[in-house]
Amino acid sequence: MSTIKPYAAALLELARTLGTSTLFEASGLSTSSVDPAIRTVWPGASVAGPAFPLECSPGDNLAIHVAMEKAPRGSVLVISTGGFVAGYWGEVLTVAAEAAGVAGLVIDGGVRDIAALTARRFPVFARGISMRGTIKASVPSVGQPISFTGTPVAAGDLVLADDDGVLVIPAAQVHATLTKGQARAAREAGIMERLREGRTTLDLFGLSQWRDAS
Repeated sequence: MSTIKPYAAALLELARTLGTSTLFEASGLSTSSVDPAIRTVWPGASVAGPAFPLECSPGDNLAIHVAMEKAPRGSVLVISTGGFVAGYWGEVLTVAAEAAGVAGLVIDGGVRDIAALTARRFPVFARGISMRGTIKASVPSVGQPISFTGTPVAAGDLVLADDDGVLVIPAAQVHATLTKGQARAAREAGIMERLREGRTTLDLFGLSQWRDAS
């Protein structure tokens, strides 16, 4: 069983409130955002939790079934498939995940049974949708560090996903990133207040020299 340390509920709620875009800018890490092609399968989905990474062979979802017995409650499965789009995940695995306490799924591959996933409000972020099923023949890795579309992911890193995309923050940088994210959100709130008072973005962003550009 993995020894991933859980994050406090208040920390996860703060991360979701700040959102991926704010925390990406606050992180200062160009590699923390995953391929923007990995998108929510139903609008409004969001999830935050410790990563549980695994790797599937193309068109083979056996590693997911193995991970279901190993992933700690509250974790987010982060699954590399080499970008091969097939129906690795559907309603059956969603019910299994809910029973196991898995918080959500991020997969560089495909999922299916979208109506059921939407109705159950289970957060799923995927490269695509495919009715085509998978075999169960190999387990490349479960719980070990992976490269997910070029983003390093280790067990316990913070995964945050919402309508803007998917962000992975290394565990050692989570608290500093959230602190910077709160400061950034406060600055942006001040900017928006001044905009409502009649100021312009050219003024507030120090771009007034471009006012007469054509």
